[in-house]
Amino acid sequence: MQSLADMNGETNDTGILSQPASAKDTSPIAALPAQMADVARRLRSESKDTETILRAISASAVESIPGAEYASITLVTGKAAVESPVLIGDLARESDRLQAELREGPCIRSALHSDTVWIRDMTDEPRWPAFSAAAAELGIRSMLCFTLYVEGDNFGALNLHSTRVDAFDDDSRSIGALFAAHAAIAFSSVREKEQIRAALTNRDIIGQAKGMLMERYTLNSDEAFRLLARLSQDSNTKLADVALQVVDAGPGE
Repeated sequence: MQSLADMNGETNDTGILSQPASAKDTSPIAALPAQMADVARRLRSESKDTETILRAISASAVESIPGAEYASITLVTGKAAVESPVLIGDLARESDRLQAELREGPCIRSALHSDTVWIRDMTDEPRWPAFSAAAAELGIRSMLCFTLYVEGDNFGALNLHSTRVDAFDDDSRSIGALFAAHAAIAFSSVREKEQIRAALTNRDIIGQAKGMLMERYTLNSDEAFRLLARLSQDSNTKLADVALQVVDAGPGE
């Protein structure tokens, strides 16, 4: 009779069958903690500006999530404008172009409704018939989309594409969800830093414009600010933009 030790495993001192070392922790889920730690370090190192972090997220997604061949990030601003500032691969580019033209598709749905969207077979996808038919014609067979961020009327989604039917299994969806969470934190951090830098820059420009108006028209600080505010309101232009126009125009005569 074949012993337990011969059956692709070994017994320990208690007689309980254990897996051989080569068979342990071989699933993508088993390697997930180390993988996500590496992703977090990589994204932190790329946290310079919005375009850089989005490119790093897309490239890391293709490397990290099983089944992913191509990736893109779809941004929806004001629930109207759809853009894809970062794409990895021609199929990702064409997929996002189709959705922007047709105003439908899984990326837009994931961004606007905070849904995870999974398409097993593009040729049998009824939710977005126009997009599905065109995407299948391009050679896209399955997709996986995650919400990346929601900020007021601005939304973002991470989109993964494959030329194989049913390319994204349970592990892909679990790893992808965790990856998207890490990516969202990294992206949010970059956006916050950019907003702080922009606010400081705007404050400096407004201060310069006030000083120029004070000198030109013999105004005090409050009067100069009220003048900027009135110009902003009358022209329907942001206060910082009006201030920049004043600064660019120079001190005058």
